[in-house]
Amino acid sequence: VEAAVKAAKDAFRLWSSRSPLERSQILNKLADLIEQDLEAFAQAESKDQGKTVKFARTVDIPRAVQNFRFFASSILHHVTECTEMPAMGCVHYTSRAPVGVAGLISPWNLPLYLLTWKIAPAIACGNTVVAKPSEMTSVTAWMMCKLMEKAGVPPGVVNVVFGTGAKAGEALVCHPDVPLISFTGSTLTAQRITEKSAPHCKRLSLELGGKNPAIIFDDADLSQCIPTTVRSSFANQGEICLCTSRIFVQRGIYNEFLKKFVAETKKWNTGHPSDPTVDIGALISKEHLEKVRNYVKKAQAEGARVLCGEGVDSLALPPGNQKGYFMLPTVIAEVKDESCCMQEEIFGPVTCVVAFDTEEEVIERANGVKYGLAATVWSRNVGRVHRVAHRLQCGLVWTNCWLVRDLNLPFGGMKASGIGREGAKDSYEFFTEVKTITIKH
Repeated sequence: VEAAVKAAKDAFRLWSSRSPLERSQILNKLADLIEQDLEAFAQAESKDQGKTVKFARTVDIPRAVQNFRFFASSILHHVTECTEMPAMGCVHYTSRAPVGVAGLISPWNLPLYLLTWKIAPAIACGNTVVAKPSEMTSVTAWMMCKLMEKAGVPPGVVNVVFGTGAKAGEALVCHPDVPLISFTGSTLTAQRITEKSAPHCKRLSLELGGKNPAIIFDDADLSQCIPTTVRSSFANQGEICLCTSRIFVQRGIYNEFLKKFVAETKKWNTGHPSDPTVDIGALISKEHLEKVRNYVKKAQAEGARVLCGEGVDSLALPPGNQKGYFMLPTVIAEVKDESCCMQEEIFGPVTCVVAFDTEEEVIERANGVKYGLAATVWSRNVGRVHRVAHRLQCGLVWTNCWLVRDLNLPFGGMKASGIGREGAKDSYEFFTEVKTITIKH
């Protein structure tokens, strides 16, 4: 970390003095190189993380490419402010400059996707970077490093340190020459980052966990809602901070929804990640699999019903995968709101389905957790959709869809789901310092 920060500091002056257009051209070149190697990156991401090759090929790696292209474009279109005070004979304007060395710490669930979501805006704005990918999933970060020089990224601009959070991560957070930390990961780790960076007054962007509700009213279009909610519950083995893990269904359609939802869930195949017919690959580690399974056991001990998946259906795996960390998509019903399964982030292929009666009641219950990242609302009533969206305590609300993203718009959570936002304007503001200049003439 010490060597990486020094390299980043040494490279900062020249990199920050390059025009946005020059930096943009390099980002676009890097995007092209990753895209040319898309299949190799997808295969590596799947082997390293456990996700299906299909998911890596269609989601992770294309989004990593898009991150570079998006910020290569957006950096060319920011404008600064100017105001006049004729009576005082003064003109005021603002200028923005890169902050310096950016410390970037990314998680294991969407490794290249989330690492590039940080690197792209940081270097587009003229900062240099010391990045620490998760020690669980560092292969695609290493592959990307090999393309940096080819793309024209000068030495020292992007430095990737492979190490654990406790050693490399902490050294980066505590380094006096790293004024800014962008972190995606657990709320617990973020608390430690906040404490360690406080003496240095670092600026922080923290994108943390979620316990995301789906609210399904009795006028929802179930033909759209059910397949989308199955996907939002179990995509990437449920290892996405935006996954749905609490499903509130209005009582009038509760039984119908449950029957159709379980039937649709059972269509999802779990197995070898390279099999194109498989929807769910392996979980990240043995420890994580045990943690997720324990939540299901706790729910059963509390009297909840497991309708399909873990402990109910048998998991048929290919001979070479029987010791792998696989788990069936699991649906639990009749869970109490105070249960740990409804309060804590499970981060696996498990979702809980409960009934509600009124709009007022479901808003209160949906907000009754410490997290506030995302929510989905299903209804044909436009007025209701707006009312509910405004009252939900979370950073993103999707209505009648899930994970439709415009990278221009702010991304981030409320409460224990983090501080700060990232997106075109928000990332630009985070990765630059603003200065107000007054000229008297």
